[in-house]
Amino acid sequence: MRIGIDVGGTNTDAVLLDGDRLVGSVKQPTSKDVTGGVVSALRSILAQAGAGPGLVDAVMIGTTQFTNAVVSRRQLVPTGIVRLCLPSSTGVPPMVDWPEDLSRALGNHAYMAHGGTEYDGRPISRVRPDELRAIGERLAADGVEAVAISSVFSPVSHEMELQAEEILREQLPGARFSLSHRIGRIGLIERENATIVNASLLAVAEQVTAALTDALAVTGITAPVYLSQNDGTLMDVMYARNYPVATFASGPTNSMRGAAVLSGLRDCVVVDIGGTTSDIGMLINSFPRQAGSEVDIGGVRTNFRMPDVIALGIGGGSVVDPDDPTAIGPASVGFELTSRARVFGGGTLTATDVAVAARAADVGDRSLVKDLSPAFVRAAMDHMAVRIGQVADLMRTSPQPTPAVLVGGGAILVGSELPGFDTVVRPPNAGVANALGAAIAQIGGEVDRIYNVGGRSREDVLESARNEAVERAVAAGARPGSVEVVMLDEIPISYLPGDSVRVRAKAVGDLDVTGLKPADERRAGEKR
Repeated sequence: MRIGIDVGGTNTDAVLLDGDRLVGSVKQPTSKDVTGGVVSALRSILAQAGAGPGLVDAVMIGTTQFTNAVVSRRQLVPTGIVRLCLPSSTGVPPMVDWPEDLSRALGNHAYMAHGGTEYDGRPISRVRPDELRAIGERLAADGVEAVAISSVFSPVSHEMELQAEEILREQLPGARFSLSHRIGRIGLIERENATIVNASLLAVAEQVTAALTDALAVTGITAPVYLSQNDGTLMDVMYARNYPVATFASGPTNSMRGAAVLSGLRDCVVVDIGGTTSDIGMLINSFPRQAGSEVDIGGVRTNFRMPDVIALGIGGGSVVDPDDPTAIGPASVGFELTSRARVFGGGTLTATDVAVAARAADVGDRSLVKDLSPAFVRAAMDHMAVRIGQVADLMRTSPQPTPAVLVGGGAILVGSELPGFDTVVRPPNAGVANALGAAIAQIGGEVDRIYNVGGRSREDVLESARNEAVERAVAAGARPGSVEVVMLDEIPISYLPGDSVRVRAKAVGDLDVTGLKPADERRAGEKR
């Protein structure tokens, strides 16, 4: 038995799976402290299914807390940045294009030092231990709590980043470290930015993962906890503590994966309409299409893996102007929907009120919105459908007919048709597709590397990337026999000398539940 939980800005959803069978689901408002809502959802789902906490084998959680910390500039710790690059790569210093308030929150502790490699692994210069020790002393004097280390072409050769970490730990024994070769892809500035963001979140990651573990303990569940990553796979608690940026955009990813299972479609446009936004993306081979360029996170350009998703400010809690049916969102009542929406006795006109008045939804008290004119309601519903349809159409890359799948609690905002799409699918249990996506998430492994082909054949290079991706998935906890390669990209790099090619490979497999410790053993381990 597995429990999947998705914590959204408006609702916290949970599902209970017995094998592949859905045996229970709940949707309730997200609590201000988040973990309180998780505890409530866990208790509700177990009571609904009549299952004891000891029967649960694993819990998968999708959360937005780390994203919110960056966007709100809260709970971020003073972070030092060390780039290994001298005497090259100094034209664009670290954090040069960051929002000023975010740079200020981290403390502007950036340094450049000798090191780094060329694309083929040849050193630009050697690491200078005395130089790094001096930097470490300055960072310690500034009260830095986390350090981000980036090196030129570290995805090709990362030894210098490891060497720098070892030296800096001498001066900063209590600091947390993030190394860029473990975070981002090829592209110095974007990879460095992602590493800095990750380092600044390490303290809050420890707090959040501890709180989620405690939430399970309160309900009597001793099963392992996994967090959803933004590529549709899972990571355990220890991994999440080290790489909190991997959770960014995991909510839309969960919904898209859930939509694939509920609809039975492997290639489609998914429209996930929640309480605050409509997240729209493309499924390719049952997994979200990945963004091909840099991704903006809180005003910072990054290049770690992210789904190609457009967030539209229309959801069930979107505020509607009573005098203009086309003025909908992006402001939202969020998790206060059940107290502020008019159908629930509140005084704010929301998109949910419009849907109830249009008889597209049956929640709350319809008599409380009977004053809305049919023309107003029709205009508002048409406007929402057109806007959502226009954005969904942007996700298509082929002129061939593509089905659209509507999921999320806010799917009531769209009628039977979506402009621009001949086929619109509304699968059963669409309201909890996000939690279902978390529950069915698999374990993944990924490779993104530049290969100097030399005397090797093209197939040898691709096979090497495939094998490494599979090995990484198995090492992360995937059952060996279930692992398959779901993505393989080959990009020749003409601006580098020789036969150089960038290869990206991704493999996924089912969680190896045979490796999970029994509940009694887990309890004993916790006591130790």
